[in-house]
Amino acid sequence: MSEMCAPARPFVHEEHIEGVGSYRILPLDAAADAETVHGWASQERAAFWGMNGLTQEGIAEIYAHMNTLGTHHAFLVRKDDVPIALLQTYEPQADRISACYEVHPGDIGVHLLLAPAGPEGRQAGWTAALAAVIASYVLGTLGRSRVVTDPDVRNEKAISRLLRQGFVAGPEVVLPRIDLPEVQLPEKRARLAFLTRKAAFPGGS
Repeated sequence: MSEMCAPARPFVHEEHIEGVGSYRILPLDAAADAETVHGWASQERAAFWGMNGLTQEGIAEIYAHMNTLGTHHAFLVRKDDVPIALLQTYEPQADRISACYEVHPGDIGVHLLLAPAGPEGRQAGWTAALAAVIASYVLGTLGRSRVVTDPDVRNEKAISRLLRQGFVAGPEVVLPRIDLPEVQLPEKRARLAFLTRKAAFPGGS
């Protein structure tokens, strides 16, 4: 079936940002979206994502496994129907991050991989709008009270972007190595950062 004739994929969140565009967050299709994710994750700019050496099939397998979990979820974010980001959410108490900070009720973990900019660069306000949409989804639609994220300490660009978006920097930690049959993750030195609902929606939304 051609993409023109394919039925519309279900989405979990939809929002229009005036002057920027319309956003949708869709559950990731491990097989159908593997080519897109591989194209992003295999670039040198995405080295901190940790998937540079994986094949498209390997990425599909990772996300197919994630789809079987009730604690970790992957999404494709589209802007005006163009894929622009990979969003992962997780329950901190079911993740290695729980060894590095005191998990609070209502916490949700987030990882975000941005698509590379097009030939004309990024539209003004693009990343701020994306951050607002994701905050609206995890803090509003999902009803969580705080977002936690853990960028690599060397990823100064990502950390600076988080602070501009209202996150508060937390401690530097070392996420322990995970070496299980279904999941292998190297040790990671990270900078925790937190965003509360009050900080994201100062007007009381």
